[in-house]
Amino acid sequence: MDTNRLSKTLAVGLNTQMTKEAAAAQIYLSYASWASSAGYDGISNFLFRHANEERSHMMKFLEYILQRGAKVKIEAIPAPPEDPTSVQDCFNKVFESEIDNTKAIYKLVKMSLEEEDWATWNFMQWFVKEQTEEETMAMNLLDKIKVAGGLKASGDALYELDRDLRGTPDDAALAETKTTENP
Repeated sequence: MDTNRLSKTLAVGLNTQMTKEAAAAQIYLSYASWASSAGYDGISNFLFRHANEERSHMMKFLEYILQRGAKVKIEAIPAPPEDPTSVQDCFNKVFESEIDNTKAIYKLVKMSLEEEDWATWNFMQWFVKEQTEEETMAMNLLDKIKVAGGLKASGDALYELDRDLRGTPDDAALAETKTTENP
């Protein structure tokens, strides 16, 4: 008896997204390694933590595919893009990567809605929220480098930014969690 509860298109889409999450982890690893070799250990630590988070996302997809009775297909991941040329370039690349991932998540949400696969649609809602957090985190990084001076940031400003990111929480606060008591 066939116990697969995913359509062929959703199974392919979820497997593709699983690979995309693995690739995102590699991108964060690459940028973290660049930051470390450039002397930005706080930024590096922050990016290494996000690489682990992306690997966790990959595993969520893998486990969901298995739980729905479909076949997991492990694919090769592409090499990360070129190293950043500056801290600002690094944060720009992080933001672009997160936007790209959000678009892929939205395609899966739309596909699950169109197929009326409510289990997958529900599963994907966690990723919709997560991508909102990821984009907010990336925008916050861009704001921080802008305040530090962008491409013209002084060594002192970059030192402070690097030190601050070492202890920055991994989760961004979202507007939906705010209240008049907790602005």
